[in-house]
Amino acid sequence: MILPQPSSHETPSDDPARIYVLPNLMTAGNLICGFCAVLLIFQGTLQREAGASSEVWAQTFTHSLYLILAAFLFDMLDGRLARLGGKESAFGREFDSLADLISFGMAPALLVFQIVLADLGKLAWILAGLYLLCGALRLARFNAMATANQASANKEFTGFPIPAAAGLIASITLLLLSVERDHGQISLGFGKYGLAALMVLLSMMMFSKFKYPSFKHVGWRTHFSIPKFILLVGVIVLTLYYLEYMMAVLFVGYLLYGFLRPFISRAWRRELGDEEEPEEFVAESQSTSSPRQS
Repeated sequence: MILPQPSSHETPSDDPARIYVLPNLMTAGNLICGFCAVLLIFQGTLQREAGASSEVWAQTFTHSLYLILAAFLFDMLDGRLARLGGKESAFGREFDSLADLISFGMAPALLVFQIVLADLGKLAWILAGLYLLCGALRLARFNAMATANQASANKEFTGFPIPAAAGLIASITLLLLSVERDHGQISLGFGKYGLAALMVLLSMMMFSKFKYPSFKHVGWRTHFSIPKFILLVGVIVLTLYYLEYMMAVLFVGYLLYGFLRPFISRAWRRELGDEEEPEEFVAESQSTSSPRQS
């Protein structure tokens, strides 16, 4: 039997070179935020070496931290938009990984190197380079797993994802700078050693066997009960009002969740949005909620 051939005007749906506008615009925003963060890190370093006040260069570093967090938001949006329109592609996945390497690999490593690790000599190069190397290998492994088995790669992350690692480093550094600025002098104190240890921990966690929820099944049609919706609104309001503190709390909570996840029941994980509802439960809820035909 001879199968009909597609016309010359038709493009295969699995064309690896196809570029979808909205998701890749979000990825481009991620990349630009990471690039601008790197530029601000260099600017803050030059200001500090030129003898500028700590308030001046700390403000420049703070802006770079906000840009890393903005890149995290763009990274969340590009995947959502791609899945919402069914426009996931191999090109988008590779582009996203390249952007992630800049925004969540190079920018945090350079930031912590300049603010924290510069006084540690050769050890600083090793720690920053280790984080960047592990981040690049983490992205390569994720792409390889996604290509081999797209379905399983979407459900959960094996190892701590690099965007969350960068968000954790940025939020903790932002909190330390905010606290130090309130005291009138920016030295970070023992906090710098904690950040150095955190980078080593995150480098190992990116290649650990701990499972982390991807929340990719949570979308615009996800249903929340009234108490869960009120709790979500409360968390958002607190995050906007106490940004420096809440961002650190949320990212630390996500890191610790990977350790606690094996001890949490499936029912509780489903309540937390970690797992999808069973198909029979979804079908039953849809049948009871849909209006009957006359």
